[in-house]
Amino acid sequence: MTPKPPLPPFDRDSAILKARMAENAWNSRDPARVALAYSEDSVWRNRAEFIRGRDEIEAFLQRKWARELDYRLIKEVWAWQGNRIAVRFQYEWHDDAGNWFRAHGNENWEFDEEGLMRRREASINDVPIQESERRFHWPQGPRPDDHPGLTELGL
Repeated sequence: MTPKPPLPPFDRDSAILKARMAENAWNSRDPARVALAYSEDSVWRNRAEFIRGRDEIEAFLQRKWARELDYRLIKEVWAWQGNRIAVRFQYEWHDDAGNWFRAHGNENWEFDEEGLMRRREASINDVPIQESERRFHWPQGPRPDDHPGLTELGL
């Protein structure tokens, strides 16, 4: 497999770049593309679900984005050291009945020497919001460079 720079050990700039690359990939809502950022034997805990390997990651993401419509995500680096990065994130989505939510969460990431994520621990809570309370307004795909991040939005 081709390495996925930036590679560990991470400094401030490379950790921020790695998080933004992950955010952009997730905002693509392309399960196959996203799964390629994880090692073949990657281990996840996502809420109460335990996932192992790229095939399970891809299947999980297909289910997720079939249920979480108009998904928009922002990630922000919280801390980094060596081959680990901690991020906080929020994303907005609605269900098929038009009910809007903002998910708040934290992730701890561990990378292998090739820059692939081999471990992801995610804790996430969904908060119902009104459509008028949405803060993430950009066309589907990556967040534009000039769109504020979580801190700038006061979140």
